[in-house]
Amino acid sequence: MEKPEIDFNIEKIRKDFPVLLTKENGKPITYFDNGATTQKPLKVIERISDYYKSENANVHRGVYKLSSRATDSYEQARETVQKFINAESTAEIIFTRGTTESINLAAEILCRSGKLKEGDEIIVSEMEHHSNIVPWQITCTGKKITLKVLPFDENGELKINELENLISEKTALISVVHVSNTLGTINDVKSVIEIAKKHNILTLIDGAQAVSHVKVDVQNLGCDFYAFSGHKVFGPTGIGVLYGRKDLLEELPPYQGGGEMIDQVTFEKSTFNELPYKFEAGTPNISGALGLGAAIEYFTALDFDKMKAHEDELTSFGLEGFSNFKNVKVLGHAENRAPIFSFVVDGVHHYDIGTLLDTKNIDVRTGHHCTQPTMRHFNVSGTTRISLAFYNTKEELKNFFEQFDKILKMLK
Repeated sequence: MEKPEIDFNIEKIRKDFPVLLTKENGKPITYFDNGATTQKPLKVIERISDYYKSENANVHRGVYKLSSRATDSYEQARETVQKFINAESTAEIIFTRGTTESINLAAEILCRSGKLKEGDEIIVSEMEHHSNIVPWQITCTGKKITLKVLPFDENGELKINELENLISEKTALISVVHVSNTLGTINDVKSVIEIAKKHNILTLIDGAQAVSHVKVDVQNLGCDFYAFSGHKVFGPTGIGVLYGRKDLLEELPPYQGGGEMIDQVTFEKSTFNELPYKFEAGTPNISGALGLGAAIEYFTALDFDKMKAHEDELTSFGLEGFSNFKNVKVLGHAENRAPIFSFVVDGVHHYDIGTLLDTKNIDVRTGHHCTQPTMRHFNVSGTTRISLAFYNTKEELKNFFEQFDKILKMLK
C-alpha cells in the first residue's frame, strides 16, 4: 500500500530561499550539497542587511542608543541559541567562527587548565570529520596524549559496545560526532555520554550536521561541550557556537586575549570578564550572530515532526533509488540516519560524476569530505555525496536518478 504524502508545504517553503529560485542556463538548479552548507532563507539575508542599514555599531559598553540596540540584538541572538539547544543559561553559549574553532577552543582551554595533561588519553570515533581529529592531535603532540579510536561497523554504526574496552583510568575526554557528514549516521551520543559519565570522563559532541536534522537538547544529553556552525543550520558562514557547562567554563582559562574578555588590565596583571565574554575576545561577528538568530527562529517555526517525516521519506526514497543501480555502492546503511548519501561507482571516478551532474544543474560534493579515515575504512579514495535538507523534494531526487542513469550509461 502506498504511503500517504506528508503534509508539508514544500512549494511555499522553497520560495523563502532565493538561491532555490535561481536558474542556470534557463533551468532551475538542484542543490544537493547541504552537508557542506545550507541555503539561507530571505529572513536571514534581510536581518543581516537590516543590521548594517540601521543598527551598525559595536556591541557592549557603548552608552549611545545605536550601540545599545546592537547589543540588545546580539544578546537576544545568544538567548535564541540557548533555547534552541536547551542550554541552562546564556552564559553557556560562546560565539565562535564555527564548529572547527569551537573544537579548537575547547582543546586549547582544556590543555591550559590541566584538564588534559601529559599521559592522558582521548577517544574519538573512526567516522569523525577532520575538525574533530586534528585539533586533538595537535593537543596530543604538545602534551604526549594518546588518541584512541572507537570503530564503526559496515553499516556505518559506532561499535558503542566496544567503548568500555577502550576506556582506561587515563581516559580524560571522549569526543564524537552526532551525525556523520559522510555516512548520514545519527549516532547514539547519549549512550556514549552516559558511559563517559560513569567513568568521570569529559565529553564533546560535534553537532555540525545534527542541528538541521535532529532536536538537540544539551541538558538531556548531559554533554560537557557541544559544537555547531551557523551555516549548517540555514544561517551565515563565519559564526558558530560552543556550548559548555557553566561550572566547567568558569574553571577554564580564556582562549584568546584582547578586548571584551577582560575585567581589569594593568601591566602587572589582568583579570577576566564573566561568562561567556571571557571566551569572546575582540569585536565579535555581530551580523553573523544576528543572522544565526534569525535562521534559528525560521527553523524552529517549522513543524519539526512534519519536517522530520519529510526528511525520512526523502531518505527512504533515496536508498530505494540507489538500490536500482547494480554497480553503485552507498557507504553505510545505519538504521537511524539523516538524508545524506555517499556513493561510489565501479570503474568511475567520483569527480567525473560530479562534473557531469553539474552540466545537469545538479550540485553535489565530491572527494573525501574531510573524513579520510572513513574513506580508508571502505577502501576508497573519495565518493560522490548528495546531502539533502527539508526544502529538497522527491521530484528533485527523481530527476537526479534519471540524470545519473544517463550519465552512467554514457560513461560505461
